[in-house]
Amino acid sequence: MGIQGLTSFIDHCGTFLTDYRFRNSKVVIDGSNIFHFLYFNSSVDQQHGGDFEDQVCKFFKALRDCGIEPYVIIDGGSDPTDKKFETLRKRAESKIDTANKLSKGLQGGRLIPTLARQVFKEVLSSLGVPFAQAIFEADQEIASLAQKWNCPVLSNDNDFYIFDIQAGFLPLSHFQWQNPSVQNYIPCKLYTTTSFCSQVNINRQLLPVFAAIAGNDYVNLNDMGFSIRWTDNSQMEPNQKPRVVFFNKLLKWLASFQEKQEALDNVHVLIGHGENNMDAALQALSRGIETYQIQPGCLERFFNDGEAPDPGLLPDHLRVLPDWTLLPLTNGTLPPYMIYILQRRPVIQGIQVEDHSLPSGNNTSRPIRQVFYGLLLGEGREVEEYDREGKNLTSCKVKAILPSAAQHLQGQHTSLRLEVFLETLGVSQSTLNGVPPHLGLPVAVTYYWLRHAHPRPDLPLLQALLLGLVFGELCRQRKSQRGLIQRPAMSPDLGVAHVFSQWNRCMRDGLDLNQLLCLPLPEPQCAWLYKGTLVHQLVDQLRGGVTPDSLLMVDPSSVQLYRAMLEAIFNSEEAETTGQPDGPSTDSGAGGRRGC
Repeated sequence: MGIQGLTSFIDHCGTFLTDYRFRNSKVVIDGSNIFHFLYFNSSVDQQHGGDFEDQVCKFFKALRDCGIEPYVIIDGGSDPTDKKFETLRKRAESKIDTANKLSKGLQGGRLIPTLARQVFKEVLSSLGVPFAQAIFEADQEIASLAQKWNCPVLSNDNDFYIFDIQAGFLPLSHFQWQNPSVQNYIPCKLYTTTSFCSQVNINRQLLPVFAAIAGNDYVNLNDMGFSIRWTDNSQMEPNQKPRVVFFNKLLKWLASFQEKQEALDNVHVLIGHGENNMDAALQALSRGIETYQIQPGCLERFFNDGEAPDPGLLPDHLRVLPDWTLLPLTNGTLPPYMIYILQRRPVIQGIQVEDHSLPSGNNTSRPIRQVFYGLLLGEGREVEEYDREGKNLTSCKVKAILPSAAQHLQGQHTSLRLEVFLETLGVSQSTLNGVPPHLGLPVAVTYYWLRHAHPRPDLPLLQALLLGLVFGELCRQRKSQRGLIQRPAMSPDLGVAHVFSQWNRCMRDGLDLNQLLCLPLPEPQCAWLYKGTLVHQLVDQLRGGVTPDSLLMVDPSSVQLYRAMLEAIFNSEEAETTGQPDGPSTDSGAGGRRGC
């Protein structure tokens, strides 16, 4: 994200960042950035879907211990420009390559699991950390709120080196939260635009011009066919990186101007070579500059009073959102990608570790998404989805559908909303009677997955998944991870990874549909539902002859819960069809299902 090479440039100089003791202050945190940062800095097992909620808890405890009041803003990701979508598309292509490497047991990239964002929001809620989900790109909301409250921003997104935030910017890479001082402060580095511009001798209003010419997610002159040619050909220091040389020359050039328009009027001196359209370049630069102008935000009254954002403050491209969606989108109880659906814009599906020789695991849950689309747009409309096909990113049109129960769906009638959800997943309400309410959704999703996954899961896969739910439930009740003793991570079994990738996506889309239907089923706590490394290891043990009963014998209640979920799934299976020619075998000897 942001401006390529700028973070290295800031760090390279050494004088743009000052030592700072951070305590007793509000701070606005870039939520999407922090959960990526914590995930990738917690030694999680990416190949099997790492678990990082403990790291999140430790981070926010460290802040509270130092008197720091965090306010987290998670990116809603809605942007109207094709240029930003092109950036997202390229990132998705890179993730496909990363996922392919991880699936082969190789390193060389970073990948966030399907349910990580939901887990992050749940942990914030459990800790009482105020958070909001931005309805459009979070950078503007973060900068606006920090400016309003006169407090710093915490992020690793180098765009915040450009926003003119009075209280400054704290780069996460220098934020030593794991080593708080005995005086209860966090050692870190502070950046301010005042200090930076004073050292490089440019006017602060020229910083956005610097960023736009350097290139960000919205404008890249090189991609447009423009190349910068310097009139200053003086020699730079030896062994300097080309990007450092570029930034130094650009700042030196900008130092000769006082206002941004004056600099734009002279851009042709830098890029006015060749036959390219200068007007197009100036328009792109103007759009890039505009992204750093701090606008009035929408979230202060949400944090202060819990009220929905004022529709009058939303950008024009978001006027398509019905008023009733604004509060649940902001408090995170509606998925942000529905904004793209309502805008009739393409949607990029998540990329996970799976078998790239098989169709994308996202295909398994497409019928759930089709109902999601139907409820938003009406039956028969189409949504463009981008997803993996082999090792390439391709797009296809997906038709919105409505189940029969949705024909009578009006208002907030709970029973009809539940009927729509269960019909979509092919589960009867009576099936879930013996299951704890908060596990009804995972069981319904597991039954759907069992019927739709390809290749179809065998019995050890189903058993491992349900055992994982049981162990997670025990840990949730005890508020402890003890008892989940895991062996060192092994190389991923690609077949197992692929089938569990399909389950994760079914769960993700099931959660989204349940949210859109205003939670006819209680929302489960995803942090306890799926422990990737554990579940993969359970499959290995079960295929080696270990029985579920032997793994559950330490706790009679866990045996009861496991059997209740297993019976619910098999009862649904029997109601769907007589016999199970394609399903997991339930015969395990004289005891029949009792050995399952």
